[in-house]
Amino acid sequence: MDRPGSGEGRPDSDGPATDVPDWEDEYLDRVSDRLMYNYDLEKDHRVDGESFDLFGTMHIETQKQFLHRSINFANHYMDEYLLARRTSRATLAEVERLVDLADTLSEEWIDGSEEHQGTEFTFVLVAPDITDDVRSFVNRFSRRKLLKYGYHGHYEVHLVVVAPDDEDVVASEHADVARAFTLWQDSSLEPTPGLLTRVLRRLSR
Repeated sequence: MDRPGSGEGRPDSDGPATDVPDWEDEYLDRVSDRLMYNYDLEKDHRVDGESFDLFGTMHIETQKQFLHRSINFANHYMDEYLLARRTSRATLAEVERLVDLADTLSEEWIDGSEEHQGTEFTFVLVAPDITDDVRSFVNRFSRRKLLKYGYHGHYEVHLVVVAPDDEDVVASEHADVARAFTLWQDSSLEPTPGLLTRVLRRLSR
């Protein structure tokens, strides 16, 4: 399976992606308004037999320059994939299946090289409510694996389960994108991290 994200319509520092789809789902459409400045967004995306209502990609490249941009070194890149969908009931089995999917995608989508610094997979389930077993699992969940002992970077898996009707959310550690899904919170008080903030957080880990 080819790694998604060709760069067309990818967000830049001047504004949102140039071709953002509309979702018939009002909640996801409003969420996309918060995400479009950082992610290249798609709708109705299928991955390895799984369907997702919202799919986002973000690609970040960093480099050091000497005298002129044509003379550069220490080039690295990071990728982030966001996969979100509605479900009639978020079960522990479904959450665990998504974690397994992330491990599969890490083998198919990550190009192992010294330039690869990190890849993050974030899965979001939008459900009517959050059961106790799912809440406990997501709260405790952490997955970060080194590739080639860290010489080829690493990948991380993040989980978010949100029940917008109950104004309830649970997210694993470092799942910053969860803020974009909490529409009931005042975004001016706790905004979704901008691209620069997200880059600095990843470099500091």
